[in-house]
Amino acid sequence: NGFVADLARPGGNITGFTNFEATMGGKWIELLKKIAPGSARVGIIFNPDTAPGGGAFFLKSVAASAPALQAEVLPFPVRSNAEIERATTGLGREPGGGLIVMLDIFTAVHRPAIIAQAAANRVPAVFPWRFGATDGGLVSYGVDVVDLHRRAAVYVDRILKGTRPADLPVQQPTKFELVINLKTAKALGIEVSPMLLATADEII
Repeated sequence: NGFVADLARPGGNITGFTNFEATMGGKWIELLKKIAPGSARVGIIFNPDTAPGGGAFFLKSVAASAPALQAEVLPFPVRSNAEIERATTGLGREPGGGLIVMLDIFTAVHRPAIIAQAAANRVPAVFPWRFGATDGGLVSYGVDVVDLHRRAAVYVDRILKGTRPADLPVQQPTKFELVINLKTAKALGIEVSPMLLATADEII
């Protein structure tokens, strides 16, 4: 978005920590295929007005991973609960539908509608933030935000002591968390493999 000249040497008066990175899209579709192997038609739900790069930022890595996973990617730009309902209803109408919820302020705010529609249409869904799973979604994989805040405190300290933001590299996430909601899996008729459960940071 042009806030910094370069991640390693940001220049100007802004630095900090990103709460996402582009390859997460590939991780989401891999996770969906692991937890629901029959997912062949994978809808990607996002608001083009608020998603990073209008949605392209994450769509690229999802699309790049899809062929090897034998999955068809179906982008669903949405701007309202009604459009969320149409997208999930379409995915649930035929076997093999799965859903990836893109990291986006719109999808975060509208997660109750997304979770409810995914459940109503029996569509397995992957969320990018842990509260997607703790609020009733099937599974989430994303950045550990608490870890980011801990690391950011060091930057705050250095800047207050005189270090210029221009000289502090923009930091990428280093810790990610996987949360699986077994109650939702049971409702969808999904039996989560012991291997996947063993890798989870939290099981609900």
